Amino acid sequence: MLAKTDFIDLVPHAGDMCLLDGVLAWDASSIHAISTSHVSMSHPLRGGDGLHAVHLAEYGAQAMAVHGALLAREQGATEARPGMLVSLRGVKLAVRRVDMLAGVIDVHAQCLMADEGGAQYIFRIEHEGHEIASGRAAVIHPAG
Repeated sequence: MLAKTDFIDLVPHAGDMCLLDGVLAWDASSIHAISTSHVSMSHPLRGGDGLHAVHLAEYGAQAMAVHGALLAREQGATEARPGMLVSLRGVKLAVRRVDMLAGVIDVHAQCLMADEGGAQYIFRIEHEGHEIASGRAAVIHPAG
């Protein structure tokens, strides 16, 4: 397992905005991360009504960023290229709020394609073995 300290310096998400706690497994095409931050009262995306499930897309996007950073590090880079989330498609939410779900959430992301210009992934978030969110996300790497 990789702890947050093993990847936090590789991604732009800092402090409480780094939502993932660790990486259980990763390879050239996928990553399995975990988090308990969804229950935090100080969660940076939490609103007056709690943490809406739509924010699970950010967990998927952060798993993508960590995956890209780990791949870049494996290839000798000291940091990953900056990326910008530009598209979410086919997002499905099985719950309304996530702050009421005790314990760990599992964040899975699988790379569909990646090149110098960006990447596309599918993501799936699970709680206690049940899918609570899924979708497809695209990121671009701005020139320069």
